[in-house]
Amino acid sequence: MGSLMFYITSILSGIISVYIILIFIRILLTWFPGVDLGRPYVFLCGICDPYLNWFHRFRIFKNSPVDFSPLLALAVLSLVQRILVNVGTLGGISIASVLIMLLGAVWSIISWVLIFFIGVLVLRMIAYLGNFNIYSPFWRFVDFIAQPVMYRISRIFFPNRIVNYLFRIIFSIAALVFLAAAVWGLVRLAGMLLAALPV
Repeated sequence: MGSLMFYITSILSGIISVYIILIFIRILLTWFPGVDLGRPYVFLCGICDPYLNWFHRFRIFKNSPVDFSPLLALAVLSLVQRILVNVGTLGGISIASVLIMLLGAVWSIISWVLIFFIGVLVLRMIAYLGNFNIYSPFWRFVDFIAQPVMYRISRIFFPNRIVNYLFRIIFSIAALVFLAAAVWGLVRLAGMLLAALPV
């Protein structure tokens, strides 16, 4: 019975791995709109879009210019895959281990989003310090993403003050790094508490 369970969960885990790769390819191909990729692309969309569209209802940042819902879709698949691997290797799973895996999936989404925004802000700072042509399409896109983040952080910490632009960029980067460190610490603490549960 144990080897059959291992065999079934290994097959299901492998199928999920392939599906994760297909979704990742589908997400990357959205960066090239207007390019005719033929029948394989239509097939890929037919396989991946129903799943991805289900998560579009739960946009993580409703006002963000970037759609982060595919991250949530990938995190759910990753969580299911980890549960299958645990069931296959251990023969069962505890509530505490499911909660720890769920916590890890949530952290991976949050950390990816924070790293993305930190990277965009660092790019914006480089453009500002290097006096790059900020009117090119690339830098306008970077600005399009960076400005709302800097605006929200400035409104929280400096509600009634006008702050220097470079200071706003640096302070926003520092605030996001601090937030990432704080959330990471909370996730580690919650993970240790969950691991100590007898269930």
